[in-house]
Amino acid sequence: MMTITELIMNFGIGIDTDDNDICSCGKVHRADIKEIIIQEGALSIVPSLVKKHGGLKAFIIADKNTFMAAGETLCENLSDENIPFSLYVFDNEDLKPDEFAVGQLVMHFDTECDFIIAVGSGTLNDIGKVLASITDKPYMIVGTAPSMDGFASATSSVIRDSIKVSLNTVCPTVIVADLDIMCQAPDQLLQAGIGDMLAKYISICEWRVSHFISGEYYCEKIAAIVRSAVKKCIEIPNLFSKEPLSIKPLIEGLIFTGVAMSFAGVSRPASGMEHYFSHIWDMRELAFNTPATLHGIQCGTATFLCLRIYEYITSIVPNRQKALDFVNHFSVENWNDFLVQFLGEESAHTVIELEKKEKKYDLRSHQSRLEAIVEGWDEIVKIISEELPNIEWLENYMATVGIPTNPAELGHPNTEVQHAFLVTKDIRDKYIGSRLLWDLGHINEAMVAVFS
Repeated sequence: MMTITELIMNFGIGIDTDDNDICSCGKVHRADIKEIIIQEGALSIVPSLVKKHGGLKAFIIADKNTFMAAGETLCENLSDENIPFSLYVFDNEDLKPDEFAVGQLVMHFDTECDFIIAVGSGTLNDIGKVLASITDKPYMIVGTAPSMDGFASATSSVIRDSIKVSLNTVCPTVIVADLDIMCQAPDQLLQAGIGDMLAKYISICEWRVSHFISGEYYCEKIAAIVRSAVKKCIEIPNLFSKEPLSIKPLIEGLIFTGVAMSFAGVSRPASGMEHYFSHIWDMRELAFNTPATLHGIQCGTATFLCLRIYEYITSIVPNRQKALDFVNHFSVENWNDFLVQFLGEESAHTVIELEKKEKKYDLRSHQSRLEAIVEGWDEIVKIISEELPNIEWLENYMATVGIPTNPAELGHPNTEVQHAFLVTKDIRDKYIGSRLLWDLGHINEAMVAVFS
């Protein structure tokens, strides 16, 4: 069993987690996770953990696959220890973290239960945290696959009004990763976990760039934690061996990047432009039934695309007048019409409403950013060169773990990828590479140069 402090020490990073310790970034870093268990046979100690953290009756959430992988054994273990529980197993073949799934949980929730346990990973963890937030009950996630980085975060990535959003929910009280179960996850789920970790190259780079241009909050200690986690993951020698200890660094990395998000209070340490490609592909699947696959695999593929985009960015010589001319001729009305065509009316409406609050297209705010970009261009290029890996190395590494570098292999034709790139700047209120290119007046040229 590990506390957060012990897990931090395992990554070799000095950072205080005491509620009274202020980091050099000016924040007190904390997460509400009480215990992290990453070991063989961890499922057997879940009953003692429920008791330890005050649970008298558990509400267990699973789907058909995760119930077979771990849920059935979990129920037997609880029964053996005379801990009562209620069980809800989703029978959806393609469960989505949307309003319907959350509604199903709320409607089936046993109000006598005082402890919530989700058995699964991505979707089940996201909706489990929503239920825990709604009911104000302690929450445990029993992972079944190292496929995503949301185990430890205090947010849920869900579909609301047909768009992927990040909701503030809760940190789990306890995270359980039984290595005997996790190592048996299908290879595609392991690839998704690695893909989600590769995305951190882009997220940390863009966090630093945004801090430099706009003064957005940034913590170097948190960034160092994420970098260390990525390094340990890519050094795994036998990822697909199905040996319990072989995937431990991946599980630790995924858990700790979630902790990093909780420490930061934002998702910046773990997601950037690459995640928005994935969100767009998910939204288009909902609107037009176009292809979509596991989030982590999409993020991995998009990370390679983002390296190509940043390769183009570093070739630019900023021109203040070019940028001003581009922005002055940009039509928000025409752009909104395009969003409706590309994302569908529901998703586009949500994105358009976000811009009304954010006002990133405001000429005065653009002027302020442009001055910072032009004056600090050498530093921006330096940040990019420090944070991003060699593109040839990444291409070779992704080939060894079986993650596509070409989005066409995921079913996305070139024109769709070009348009998705343009739309990434609108998905969240974050300063990312596509926004930098828009500010410079180069976004359309980048689209042609990178994706032709």
